[in-house]
Amino acid sequence: MQAETVHPGEDRLAHAPTDHPPVARARIGILVANLGTPDNHDYWSMRRYLNEFLSDKRVIDFPAWKWQPLLQLVILSKRPFTSGANYRKIWNHDRGESPLMTITRAQVEKLRRAVAARYGTGIMVDFCMRYGNPSTEGAVRRMVAAGCEKIVFLPLYPQYAGATSATANDQFFRALMRERRQPAVRVVPEYFDHPLYIEALAQSVERAYAGVDHRPDVLVASYHGMPKRYLMEGDPYHCQCQKTSRLLRERLGWPAGSIDTTFQSVFGREEWLRPYTVEHVAELARAGKKRIAVISPAFSADCIETLEEIQGEIREAFEHAGGEEFTYIPCLNDDDAHIAALMAVLRANLAGWAD
Repeated sequence: MQAETVHPGEDRLAHAPTDHPPVARARIGILVANLGTPDNHDYWSMRRYLNEFLSDKRVIDFPAWKWQPLLQLVILSKRPFTSGANYRKIWNHDRGESPLMTITRAQVEKLRRAVAARYGTGIMVDFCMRYGNPSTEGAVRRMVAAGCEKIVFLPLYPQYAGATSATANDQFFRALMRERRQPAVRVVPEYFDHPLYIEALAQSVERAYAGVDHRPDVLVASYHGMPKRYLMEGDPYHCQCQKTSRLLRERLGWPAGSIDTTFQSVFGREEWLRPYTVEHVAELARAGKKRIAVISPAFSADCIETLEEIQGEIREAFEHAGGEEFTYIPCLNDDDAHIAALMAVLRANLAGWAD
């Protein structure tokens, strides 16, 4: 019997009957995951986004009976306004999206070209957000429908943390639970000490220092914060941040004490990892360190925490305390050295699947 017409990218199984549904040609998928972004900066968009984010037990692990009334009745009645105002300051109005979305898309476009150059066209590269859109579930569905029988999942977090890497993995596995035909999967582990990642960070520092008239007195490496309790319960994030800073300092050839490791974005009354960036930069200014530079090694792309918090609140704290020159070193974003580092990580995780 003659086979029916098959849509592009789909094949009939060699010995299947004519009424067998089309089967997509087997492929490998690379799914890149970032934190997330609201769809817009208005109240309801911000409320939906913050509700999803702050309801995540990996982020806020208080009992639901205790946390949800506070979240729904107090926090989400006020915070969407303030967070929306902050997003409005940095919003990419030309494209109608947050900078994180713009940058992540640019990263994935470069990765897609690099993957095609290295492996050909048999690998599909896409991205998703843990919170908001494009959703992890939607991205997994697209990949499975396109014939991806193997998926490499890449959370864009150099250092592992339960509130970032683990929750991205959780959402990925939840999406897989909805698939009748589950692909084989590999989850890319943290890459905080990968030589090419450290090299990309070092190059970004060298470029920034070459562009200022006066060398900063101190380089502050500001990482996203987390409750200190998480460290005591076994989360490796704090230790990995410290090692990233040390390896960066060694690559730059700087003496001990020339890079300070700090933590930002403190939330609530619980003690978080210290020192807090906003307090530390003020202390540096009062101690006579009038010129500082700040880098954010935990963020793969510039976002609200870097574009608004560091360049707003943290800069203001430094200048209010007497600081004179504040240099922000952008995240690695879609810099070629960053893409090269991510490709090296992906090649290791594609071994045996695509050689």
